Amino acid sequence: MPIEQRPIQALSALEFKARQVVEGFLAGLHKSPFHGFSVEFAEHRAYNPGESTRHIDWKLYARTDKLFVKRYEEETNLRCQLVVDASSSMYYPDKGAAAEFNKVEFGVHAAAAFIQLLRKQRDDVGLTVFSDRVTVAEQARSNAVHLRHLMQLLEGLLGTDAPSRGQRTGLVEALHDIAQRAHRRSLVVILSDMLDDADREAEVFDALQHLRFNKHDIILFHVVDRKHELELDLQDRPYTFVDVETGEQVKAHPAEVREAYKSAMAERWHRLKLKCAQYRIDLVEADIHAGFEPVLLEFLTKRVRLY
Repeated sequence: MPIEQRPIQALSALEFKARQVVEGFLAGLHKSPFHGFSVEFAEHRAYNPGESTRHIDWKLYARTDKLFVKRYEEETNLRCQLVVDASSSMYYPDKGAAAEFNKVEFGVHAAAAFIQLLRKQRDDVGLTVFSDRVTVAEQARSNAVHLRHLMQLLEGLLGTDAPSRGQRTGLVEALHDIAQRAHRRSLVVILSDMLDDADREAEVFDALQHLRFNKHDIILFHVVDRKHELELDLQDRPYTFVDVETGEQVKAHPAEVREAYKSAMAERWHRLKLKCAQYRIDLVEADIHAGFEPVLLEFLTKRVRLY
């Protein structure tokens, strides 16, 4: 039976777009944006005669005239866990819409770009995909076969058989699952629209705190269609709004609810921003209309300057 070329071509396009972003980013830089994250100083200990002088703290020696060796908690490569939301709300807008990417396409391409970047640095990458439950839970590895497998899993989220209705957002369970599985300190990159049930907001914050308590470094890309989801920029005519995750419907005229809606969404964003600042989580608003390339390039360049 001949090999089906369509998935291969789609995957090649996915890798090509991701590679474009990474190569464009690395071309103008001389250091990795994540260099040194996994090597954390722990303490000093007295130097024992005869051992390597590689880790002697010479600055401390200049001040104290005594030899001390730096000890580190870890000296391994970075481990990164990519977390991609594949709930029904992430498939908005529909493929027929004018947007170049819907939210899940944005998240998939951004995740692919991280894989390309970390592959160049020979770092370990894992993948978690969730909707109402965790559907993919790949541990972090760095070999080429594993990374190719992750790309295929991401490409599968773009297929025509991808769910479009009824898959709710189970962010709380996904984050707790990662916290329990990731026993070693990792970089956790979350790509989600954060549309879990409104009454579970406190549980979402608790789940994020669980990851931070385990000393994981977290980057949260809040993937959103700013024009429609935050600003309710729609034609002034009656609409029937359908929740693709629950099926609930509401009839409303945008002009009558726009200001109250925008105020509620701004308050929600403010709460998320405050909690992320409190937990020292990098929060990035990822507007799908801005394109994943500019959003990633801006963030990574900023990250380099900070670290």
